[in-house]
Amino acid sequence: MNENTGLPETLHEAVKYFGENDNAWRFMVSLRWGKSGVICPTCGSSDVRLISTRKVWECKTKHEKRQFSVKVGTIFEDSPIALDKWFMAIWMVTNCKNGVSSYEIHRELGVTQKTGWFMLHRIRLAMEAGTLMTRKFEGDVEADETFIGGKAINMHKADKKRRGITMGSMEHRTTVIGMIQRPTDDHPVSKVKAFVLPGLPTTQGATQTLRTNVEYWSNVFTDSSKVYDTAKARYIHAAVDHAEEYVRGNVHTNGMENFWSLLKRSIKGTYVSVAPTHLFRYVAEQTFRFNNRKDDNHDRFLSVVSKVVGLRLTYAALITEDILCLPGSRPKRGKARA
Repeated sequence: MNENTGLPETLHEAVKYFGENDNAWRFMVSLRWGKSGVICPTCGSSDVRLISTRKVWECKTKHEKRQFSVKVGTIFEDSPIALDKWFMAIWMVTNCKNGVSSYEIHRELGVTQKTGWFMLHRIRLAMEAGTLMTRKFEGDVEADETFIGGKAINMHKADKKRRGITMGSMEHRTTVIGMIQRPTDDHPVSKVKAFVLPGLPTTQGATQTLRTNVEYWSNVFTDSSKVYDTAKARYIHAAVDHAEEYVRGNVHTNGMENFWSLLKRSIKGTYVSVAPTHLFRYVAEQTFRFNNRKDDNHDRFLSVVSKVVGLRLTYAALITEDILCLPGSRPKRGKARA
């Protein structure tokens, strides 16, 4: 157990500690309200009483939804899953380098695969909040893009004809653009930002992403893709042509290539089938693990659970998301994926 927090540091300790519902409940109460005391999430009043037999509070001010639990206003709201299983799922997905599939959650926690899939997406919502960085990158920054999706050579001939896919085409794949800030004196650990783009990469999209996330006149290193040609106007831009070389002095994109390999390894090896409409959550998950790779398991776990308050994702909203949904790639309504 951690000497400072009294919380588990290993999976074995976490199973034993959160296996007692009182521990999981007290931890969530402390995380949610701390020393300030319990506050009604509806009216903000601190004049509440605990109904200990049900572990819920009742606000003494008369209004709708006077009774509330510690789950209200978090990613756990309206979930019948006990907190100990939620904390085990968070521990697993934040600390497994290649991610955890919904089938593994199903087997290890004793929930259905569909429930495991929903739990993982809620956890990714908290991980996404944990990856948000308001500061712009500066110093030496690498920028690159990659494509996620099945290769045309592996598709059935009839399916390629129906979707108008030709050999070597990228229209059926989803574009992800990313930047990595190399270590500096102020930031000794390299950090990544990655975003899913609508459609194929364009000069306008790449330029806007750089402007939003990288300080002007930073050193920007890219490959020879023409989408970065306008970077010369606001950045000290240098490119490496991968047809001829991969490294020229400190000009390379090997840091981003490393991140892409981690992302694709988790998708191909663990999740197998990721709908484009949900891809941004998987990118956020891998970004969180990469940016917190120097932390221990205990700290990564706390980083995620500290973000669960104020977030909500319903199942109806999840299966009807229309973010970057490509034609012919939308999963059937209600069909859970790994």
